[in-house]
Amino acid sequence: MKKVEAIVRHFKLEDVKNALTEQGIHGMTVSEVRGFGRQKGHTEIYRGTEYAIDFVPKVKIEVICTGDNLQTVIDTILQTAQTGQIGDGKIFVSNLEEAVRIRTGERGEEAL
Repeated sequence: MKKVEAIVRHFKLEDVKNALTEQGIHGMTVSEVRGFGRQKGHTEIYRGTEYAIDFVPKVKIEVICTGDNLQTVIDTILQTAQTGQIGDGKIFVSNLEEAVRIRTGERGEEAL
């Protein structure tokens, strides 16, 4: 099993969710996060004063999938979230040791 974490722009969340659902990937966790990479934040003007915004708001999407579905998940997120601009985000993949469905006690891929 794999855990895919994608940091994407807010306005791409609904597109990514719909695209993953169309590919048969059901279930994800979404969190609002803040951070910066090469984009290094931006400036905003509020009431005539310019402020530096160091941490850019993004959305983190977490998807747990089997190794068989991994490339589908990555490709779907990549194609859907990409705008070609700095700040599109990142995708991280890690191994997942165990998953347990609390309601039934199912373990491993059966719990997905």
